[in-house]
Amino acid sequence: MCRARQLDRPLLRIATRRAGTPARYAGDVRVYLVDGTYELFRHYFAVPSHAAADGTEVAAVRGVLSSMLAMIGGGATHLGVATDHVVESFRNGLWPGYKTGAGVAPELLAQFPILEEALAALGIAVWPMVEYEADDALATAATIAAGYAAQVLICTPDKDLAQCVVGSQVVQLDRRTGVVRDEDGVIAKFGVAPASIPDYLALVGDSADGFPGLVGWGAKSAAAVLSRFSRIEAIPPDPADWGVAIRGAAVLSATLEERRELAMLFKDLATLRTTVPLDATAEHLRWRGPREDFAAMAAYLGVPALAAQAEHMASSLGE
Repeated sequence: MCRARQLDRPLLRIATRRAGTPARYAGDVRVYLVDGTYELFRHYFAVPSHAAADGTEVAAVRGVLSSMLAMIGGGATHLGVATDHVVESFRNGLWPGYKTGAGVAPELLAQFPILEEALAALGIAVWPMVEYEADDALATAATIAAGYAAQVLICTPDKDLAQCVVGSQVVQLDRRTGVVRDEDGVIAKFGVAPASIPDYLALVGDSADGFPGLVGWGAKSAAAVLSRFSRIEAIPPDPADWGVAIRGAAVLSATLEERRELAMLFKDLATLRTTVPLDATAEHLRWRGPREDFAAMAAYLGVPALAAQAEHMASSLGE
């Protein structure tokens, strides 16, 4: 049964605990982990341009801040945002074709440090990544939060993060469509379990991240083989041992054997790190209201009303 479904409103109503899940969670805490890079890109292309008094483009930052306040207003109490402070990461040293900031509009890239400063002033935990990627920060935070939260919602449609999904406790939320995808939903969409997503991407490639996968391998063939063997390392060299009917299996097997080392490199690129040094404890992620300097930040961005809105929300905490 596919568990990808529309998000109920308000935010706190989404996805109840799966039957049989051990009652080891801290109350009803739900943690929202937001892909700040995705949100900034999304708002950059969705909202009209706006320049601050000094001429700096800030429209996307304004959009993301309004969106975060909407989450808080909808019931989110614990949240953190990960950003790519720079686009390049350690993965660029592993594969020369890995994604870079080339081609990204300078006025978009310039908004990352502004967003990070603004989120911190708003009182939201923010993790600006330099050596690692925002996805690694989200994966790490999800691993930590799963130890205490009733539910962890990774707010991004990025297929890479599907590898972090665990049952119905750690799920993906596409905030634009309202779709929540749990483990059954990942299997329904990709044909493999979350743990096999890095292997799946290694075979089919990920154009967004800049690695091509193996020639001839597509979504159907990768899903069919990995649904049986889970890991690239476990796929037998002889296609007669696969136990699944796949057109062109002999050619696919020969390609895999010839390029297995490359496939393992692609798998490494696709595997998110879960040991990034960051604080994702419940206390750190709990929103307690804006800092004093948020009013000045909101004024700089040309939306002073956001400061009043944040203060009003903060005054309602605990009521």
